[in-house]
Amino acid sequence: MGVIDHRVQLVTSGDGPRTVAVAAAAAAAGAGVVQVRAKHLLAGELLDLVRAVADAVERVAPTTRVLVNDRADVAHAARRRGAPVHGVHLGQADLPVAAARDLLGPEAVVGLTAGTLDHVREAQSRTGSGRPDHLGSGPFRRTPTKDVGRPPVGLAGYPLRAAATDLPVLAIGDVTLADVPALAATGIAGVALVREVMDAPDPGAVVAACLAAWG
Repeated sequence: MGVIDHRVQLVTSGDGPRTVAVAAAAAAAGAGVVQVRAKHLLAGELLDLVRAVADAVERVAPTTRVLVNDRADVAHAARRRGAPVHGVHLGQADLPVAAARDLLGPEAVVGLTAGTLDHVREAQSRTGSGRPDHLGSGPFRRTPTKDVGRPPVGLAGYPLRAAATDLPVLAIGDVTLADVPALAATGIAGVALVREVMDAPDPGAVVAACLAAWG
């Protein structure tokens, strides 16, 4: 599937037409990954949203990868219906990475949440189909969108995570455009943005500015 640009990943919120429109705008502006996250939806509703987002992203940015948060079954169902969905992002308690690959195929992109340094080290130790393609690590700071019950990683925590693995590490958790230059200097591969893009009057401009901030 080629090299993934991890510098900016959009993690969606909401489930209406604006969610689809923002995902497409972010992809058109250069976001390398769009992760569809809507934990409040039932499986059928999430499937409809994933298909709509994937189709909208494909039209404007065919190289942008579309992932489904947590639900490998929904990602599989979308792919079976022809949607350009590329994989899944899993939490520590979700379906194991190897099982997701069994379901989605060996070419699928499988991200994994690794919120602690021990999680990062454990992921680095994996081999074969159980090894994820990238790691989401956070929260960078406390965020109202997802309470994970862990203290914030903070800027000082990311060099340790980046040094502990050769997997791409992404910072997540109330990351803003203003944070990107400092985070880019820590050795991580990218940032995952939620409200900074989803709530922006011009989501594409925010994504473009974040990419420019990587230097």
